[in-house]
Amino acid sequence: MNFSKSIFWDVKPSELHKEEHARFIISRVVQRGLIADWTELRKIYASVKIKQEIVEISNLDKKTLNFLSLFYKIPKENFRCYTKTPLSNQHWNS
Repeated sequence: MNFSKSIFWDVKPSELHKEEHARFIISRVVQRGLIADWTELRKIYASVKIKQEIVEISNLDKKTLNFLSLFYKIPKENFRCYTKTPLSNQHWNS
């Protein structure tokens, strides 16, 4: 795997197993990757696998969610991060 070093700044990429850590790898690339990283991702994983994993990511920002929904033609409602109830936005001292 030949991704930008900044994507996996907190882990050793050499210790990542492409099948065992697929969701982690795909999540990092779709959220922080460059075009070259996307190209690499699509060499490693089939489109079906990417689709299968992105809908299970629980913390996509709105921009990434919209892009993935349009790019892969998956309704936003099918994404876990869209349907998951967010934590309450209460202040610490309320």
